[in-house]
Amino acid sequence: MRNDEIRTKKILKLAETLPSFGAADLAPLGEKPTYLNIILSRYAKRGALLHLRKNLYVTKAYLDNAEKKGVYSDYVEFIANKIYSPSYLSLDYVLHEHNMLTDVPRNITSVALRKTDSFSNELGTFIYHKIKEELFNGFNVVKKSNFSILKASKAKALLDFLYFRKRLLVDKDAVEELRLNMDEFSKNDFRELEGYVEKEGSSRMREIFNWLK
Repeated sequence: MRNDEIRTKKILKLAETLPSFGAADLAPLGEKPTYLNIILSRYAKRGALLHLRKNLYVTKAYLDNAEKKGVYSDYVEFIANKIYSPSYLSLDYVLHEHNMLTDVPRNITSVALRKTDSFSNELGTFIYHKIKEELFNGFNVVKKSNFSILKASKAKALLDFLYFRKRLLVDKDAVEELRLNMDEFSKNDFRELEGYVEKEGSSRMREIFNWLK
């Protein structure tokens, strides 16, 4: 019993230093994956670990420390990239950050190369929309605290937002009903957006772009 306690303490001690982890990340301790998974499942049930998605965890201690340091929201953005990758933050989440949407998004929205999916945990609901590979661009690596976060530019977030709604945006009135605050969109932003519209290539997106001006 004493030996098991020591082994468990070593596992948790390493886990508390990691922003996210699975059994494979704890392999340097020399424990078998089956044993590690048993420990992770046990401590997740006890509330010491938060289950982010299948085979991905974070310790409650790590989250408490992030909140104490005032970097909790940065961590949530970072983990959005990790839960389902490759992906970048975009759409409603980023547009609201730039004051282009008045309604506060209920979910953390991202664009991904893999199939559209969503994951819910104690941090929130993370929604990922699949986009074709040639449009998987327009994002930057944003450094926040000690986290590197992939996040769309303002223009690309708008392109993504319109792209996934383009079948519904049949006229200028439909675009105006989105209540976008275009006062926050500069000439440079329009130029960047137009580049993405050209890359997307459809006549509908060109029409939508013209209705924005």
